[in-house]
Amino acid sequence: MFGLFSKKQPPPEQPRQLPPVPDWRPQIIQPLERIVERLRFYTNGARDFAVFEHGTAAILPEGLSDGEATKHAELALHRVFHAHPDMNPMNMKDGNILIQYNHDVASLVLSDVVDQNWAEIDKQHQRALATSEVLISSLGHNVFDDFGKKALFGRCFMFMDAQSPRVTHIERHEG
Repeated sequence: MFGLFSKKQPPPEQPRQLPPVPDWRPQIIQPLERIVERLRFYTNGARDFAVFEHGTAAILPEGLSDGEATKHAELALHRVFHAHPDMNPMNMKDGNILIQYNHDVASLVLSDVVDQNWAEIDKQHQRALATSEVLISSLGHNVFDDFGKKALFGRCFMFMDAQSPRVTHIERHEG
């Protein structure tokens, strides 16, 4: 009678993205040429590295051809993405934040890009957490100071690159 005694069906579960990824895909663009220049400076021009479309970088062993370098960088990023992407953000002397991951993969957050886009970063930083992710900071579970918000913003680019890896630059060491 009017469905009063029928069982309600739970709503269908949304398919989960595996590995989990953040909901936020920033539209903010960091200039790759500046990321390359800063990474060259941070490595003292002594290392080869590959840079992906959204600025994630992978340090390369010496002597790889461009094809081998691309494969190496893609595999390193794949390994970070398919494990728990632990990050180690570091304040650099120039005000930028270098975010290191395992397998010699890193992201860089340019301080002036953050300054120009702080309102959006501050507003969206919770969306930079991967699905069901809990990060514990000194402020509590998923509570972040400005440094943590900037690091989460930078980590979004690693996730974007990992989901659709495309090496755009291979930088060779000086000498």
